[in-house]
Amino acid sequence: MTHRLVPWLLALAALSFGPAAVAHKPSDAYLTLQVAETQIDQRLDVHLRDLDRELVLDHNDDGRLQWAEVRTRWEELQRYTAERVRLSVAGQPCSSVATGEPQLDEHTDGAYAVLRSRWTCPAGAQALTIDYRLFADTDASHRGLLRLSHGAGAPQTTVLVPGSTPPTTLALAASADGETPSGFAGFVAEGIHHILIGTDHVLFLLALLLPAVLVAGAAGRREAATQWRPMLAEVLKIVTAFTVAHSVTLALAVLDIVDPPSRWVESLIAASVVFTAIDNLRPMLAPQHRWRLTLVFGLVHGFGFAGALKDLGLGGGSLAASLLGFNLGVELGQLSLVALFLPLAWWARGTRFYQRGVLIGGSSAVVLIAAAWVVERVFDLKLLGS
Repeated sequence: MTHRLVPWLLALAALSFGPAAVAHKPSDAYLTLQVAETQIDQRLDVHLRDLDRELVLDHNDDGRLQWAEVRTRWEELQRYTAERVRLSVAGQPCSSVATGEPQLDEHTDGAYAVLRSRWTCPAGAQALTIDYRLFADTDASHRGLLRLSHGAGAPQTTVLVPGSTPPTTLALAASADGETPSGFAGFVAEGIHHILIGTDHVLFLLALLLPAVLVAGAAGRREAATQWRPMLAEVLKIVTAFTVAHSVTLALAVLDIVDPPSRWVESLIAASVVFTAIDNLRPMLAPQHRWRLTLVFGLVHGFGFAGALKDLGLGGGSLAASLLGFNLGVELGQLSLVALFLPLAWWARGTRFYQRGVLIGGSSAVVLIAAAWVVERVFDLKLLGS
């Protein structure tokens, strides 16, 4: 009975990201807090796409947000976010007042509303509690990226999970490098989160793994591999190539050494998924050379991973620790997918369902989905539902 379930589990892994899925940078908001005695200046950057989903800002329903549509709803935006981001010290709530003029800012994935406020907190606070509930009820993938500055020390950084219990509490005395252990752990978790919900990255990895348990047989047909050690060696080369490549470009992008346009990066990521899936259907590369393909495409995927850290504006020790933690999280998420998929694939490799249904059918589905992403991203269209 268990053996019968294996092909279906593999099919689910290969096809779980169906045509309704849209791959884009995961939903993030950027919360910056500047602490000075009992006052805290707050800047909150929230994507207009997310606000439109919640508040229907596109009044004329033409699919394009105009400045006038956002500007006339600004007070409502301020109330909406103020109800979902609260600060307190020692159990005593801080009070806030909105400040600044309506403003938009461009991040790597589009336009964000910039909402500013000033908080007044009880005196003598040693720690600050952030109760972050933005989109907690409507978007489980959303994360808040916090940058907290206090005095002359380096900023503290961490990732806020909406509705987390208990709320995040940070000491107002930063460590020497400005990074708290919870902040590092938060970016490890954020790296895992990004790889697991990054549909295009996951499909790329699955497309690479699908033929790994097969070998070339008579008349060019694929047959079940009989030795697991060579298979593991090839998978290790592929995973290592992807890790090295995306780690390099992730660092280059976050450090602003190389800054390619986000639209073209996302388009190339989708194209890499198309090419890899086509190679499963009509092999163009010898299996022993697929790691080179992974190395090239991994460079592109690294730029895709960089968006969240780049937009946070980190520097110094905070940047180094956050980059390390985020990259470590990406690797852990990637390895967890490999560890989940590969044993099932090895178990079912000899079945017709795997060789035809999962490899051929799954790769064909990936080609269609990723090709739609290419068109969407190159021409700025929306073909698949969100």
